[in-house]
Amino acid sequence: LLLLLCAGLTLRSHADPIAPRRSADGTGRCTYSFTVPGPVEAACSDARGVPELRAELAALSARLNRLESRERGSGPGGRDSQAAAPGCGELLRAKSRLEEEKGRLEREKAELGRRLESSAQEISRLRNSRCPPGVEGAARDSLRPPGKVSRWDPQPLSYQELQSERTEVPVSRLLEETVLGHPGSDNSGCGELVWVGEPIVFGQAESIAGKYGVWMKDPEPVPPFTRETTWRVDVVATEVRHLLQYDAAEQLAKGYPTKVHVLPQPLESTGAVIYRGGLFFQPRHSRSVARYDLGRETVTVEREIPNAGYHGQYPYAWGGYTDIDLAVDEMGLWVIYSTEKARGAIVLSKLDPETLEIRQTWETNIRKRGVANSFVICGTLYTVSSYSTPNATINFAYDTATSTSRALSIPFENRFRYLSTVDYNPTERQLFAWDNFNMVTYPVRLSQA
Repeated sequence: LLLLLCAGLTLRSHADPIAPRRSADGTGRCTYSFTVPGPVEAACSDARGVPELRAELAALSARLNRLESRERGSGPGGRDSQAAAPGCGELLRAKSRLEEEKGRLEREKAELGRRLESSAQEISRLRNSRCPPGVEGAARDSLRPPGKVSRWDPQPLSYQELQSERTEVPVSRLLEETVLGHPGSDNSGCGELVWVGEPIVFGQAESIAGKYGVWMKDPEPVPPFTRETTWRVDVVATEVRHLLQYDAAEQLAKGYPTKVHVLPQPLESTGAVIYRGGLFFQPRHSRSVARYDLGRETVTVEREIPNAGYHGQYPYAWGGYTDIDLAVDEMGLWVIYSTEKARGAIVLSKLDPETLEIRQTWETNIRKRGVANSFVICGTLYTVSSYSTPNATINFAYDTATSTSRALSIPFENRFRYLSTVDYNPTERQLFAWDNFNMVTYPVRLSQA
């Protein structure tokens, strides 16, 4: 045993010591055994961990390959970078455009701010020049009827709906600036319409019922009413019955009616007029004209207009069931309408104000739906081209004296873009109009007869 052990020691390398294995045999003796590599095996390295090492090396190689692939794909010249480059470029361009738009909007905002500041300074200057501090408040208190409170004070909603905004300029000054105060204006005699001035605002309706309406003065009033008595009807409703009475223009501007007349029949649309102490109007859903006596507060006469269209058959261009429109001029009372026979053209009839009988009728060649509104001055019918275009015109005239029509182009301003009423007052020598909640007047000028 010792000889074998020594032989094994000489054959093994000093760097590779022998590890004998001990075991017991069947007789109870200890047996030692060991393995000595041959010459070829001794020249090879220990290969007991080779399979595990190869597997680990293979996994490591695979990871390195994947990392290299990712590096190539995400690099400046990789395939993924080339595919993603167009999307990134588009995003950058969009970002650049948004930044430019943001800069432009900021510049516009700054410019609007400068304009608003300039406008505010101009308005303040005008107010100070027209109404010095302390004067406006004193004037407002002096015009306020006894027992009434300012429209700026809290009030019940039911009363607030009957109020309208007060104009910035006193009404007395507005009256001075109308055509009656213009040098050289002549309030007598007749002639052709040659000029319409800019609109002057007298009041503004606050409730939604006042988007369309009609306001009037009687050119030939009957006591106890005067030329200063002003009348108003808001017509946005299914049952329009309230006729508001104002004893002075200041009351209309401040929104304080003297009295509210409740009509026995609802009226239709904006075609009503006040003349010789009566309200002439079209009862709703009818082709009739009625006279409501303002003093006795009752309907005194009602008469049908033969074959007249009604309730949307032949309205003006803006609609509003304006099939039958009444008008007053230096010659009396007129009714403007259309019939099936006239095929939608305007028909003009002269009425007796006491009996409402038709005295004479003219059939024009002016299509009613093609114009925004119309009025009569000195026996001539004039039409407005548009109810919403800011720079409209008086575009047609029909002369009842010659039964001829002609085209015109007299400038007419729709300041608030929704003209629902235009009526002529021969005594005031003005047009009374209702333009999108606003009650306005237009001074006019006539040529010499």
